[in-house]
Amino acid sequence: MKAAAITPLIVDSPAALAEAAAGWTAERVKRSVADRGACYLALAGGETPRGCYARLAQSPFLKTLPWARLFVYWSDERQVPLGDPASNFAMAKAALLDHVPIPAQQVFPLVGDPAPALRQVPADAGGRPRFDLIHLGMGEDGHTASLFPGSDALGEQQASVVAVHDAPKPPPDRLTLTLPVLNAARAVLFMVQGAGKRQALARVLSRDPALPASHVQPTDGELQFIVDKAAFGG
Repeated sequence: MKAAAITPLIVDSPAALAEAAAGWTAERVKRSVADRGACYLALAGGETPRGCYARLAQSPFLKTLPWARLFVYWSDERQVPLGDPASNFAMAKAALLDHVPIPAQQVFPLVGDPAPALRQVPADAGGRPRFDLIHLGMGEDGHTASLFPGSDALGEQQASVVAVHDAPKPPPDRLTLTLPVLNAARAVLFMVQGAGKRQALARVLSRDPALPASHVQPTDGELQFIVDKAAFGG
């Protein structure tokens, strides 16, 4: 049976998206820390999440979030040096991490063998990392993280992270969290903006199984899409 369609939160502009996503994120970070003493967060790459991260580094979030209780990971990473402009880590560092007091030992770039770092994330009943919050973007082809249409990585059921060597957009070599880990999260936030995403977004919101982003559906958690009017259309 096809999954039910999703109703997104639609905002007017990229700036409004950044504001809404930052507020939504802040609420869940605070809730996680209040309930469990920490928040395990996986960040996304790309231009859309950049606005959210820059907003989180500003007032009021800069002073009100429990930064010392955050443990930061990534939903995917391009296999380039961490200082490379194409690196998802580099983007998040410049937009967010350089401006907030998260202890350096609580930041885990997705490089090399990520298994030891992922073992620090509390596990679900099946032994998978259970992130409190995962941020995701979406490409014009409906990919999310580095899970692309037709990729073998989409069928991975055991590993938490897989290497991708044939991504259809540069750079081709990447690491990505797998669908079982994305779907084990307590909350997943998609941020989507721009008219170029309109067709793919409509298909994902209607849960077209041909597009990877349609397969993200936490089994015991929240799924939220925040999109701008350009991406949503109408």
